[in-house]
Amino acid sequence: MPCLGAHMSIQDGLHMAVERGHSIGCEAIQVFTRNASRWKSKKRTPEELDLYRQALARTSIHLVVAHAIYLINLASPEDDVRAMSNDAFREELGRCHEAGIPYLVIHPGSHKGRGLETGMARIAQGIHQAYAEHPEYTVVTLLENTAGQGDTIGRTFEELAGLTAQIVETSRIGYCFDTAHALASGYELRTREGYEETFARLDRILGLDKLYCFHLNDSKYDLGDERDRHQHIGQGYLGVEAFRMLLNDPRFAELPMLLETPKSEDMHEDVESLALLRSLIPSELPS
Repeated sequence: MPCLGAHMSIQDGLHMAVERGHSIGCEAIQVFTRNASRWKSKKRTPEELDLYRQALARTSIHLVVAHAIYLINLASPEDDVRAMSNDAFREELGRCHEAGIPYLVIHPGSHKGRGLETGMARIAQGIHQAYAEHPEYTVVTLLENTAGQGDTIGRTFEELAGLTAQIVETSRIGYCFDTAHALASGYELRTREGYEETFARLDRILGLDKLYCFHLNDSKYDLGDERDRHQHIGQGYLGVEAFRMLLNDPRFAELPMLLETPKSEDMHEDVESLALLRSLIPSELPS
């Protein structure tokens, strides 16, 4: 049975993200470890971390995944932006380390017209420096596939593989598969043939053993449109069948699968989407 959940707000503390996820039946959650719209962050207190650990201990949340702030662009050609991005990435790893969060999802970045190889080299260097300075960090960085818009890096499995090949700490690198991004970047998931071909290709190029997390998002844009807009499950161009195949694929039975779709304060959209996703998994027949 997949470990289903959603991205949760950390308003009023990291522990509140756990409580929110538990309140709507999540088994896993994704969080930002800090304010996602600012470079600077507030240091957490031991008391805050204790509250977080206590919340985990008394709830149904089995796994927490962190997502790096969107401001980070390790591939930036602008020296000041790249420096701030490298600092923020190191801080993200540190915040995951102190909270015991095992995975940090990050968008590889955008080369801003300076070329794919240059951008990859900058990303690889930034990741290497962070781990070299803190060898005690066991947090695994999950590179996320991108929708292919603009100069973003990671639109193909080959690009992700090329980037990984330049990173010294390959044991600290894995992948997060975003369903909406995959469709927009040209990977068919809606037919059995397309689904099998996509994941066979991922296995050949990246390795299914390095796939640690899924983002379950329907897409407002169609196959190959190279635009990143998430839609509620079953209400976009992916439809329901892609998620049915994914949820019933035994290769992914233990992996966290997390919603990143729009929602209101009461989170009823997540409740409805989680219910729909669970309905796609056949109940076991009585013995």
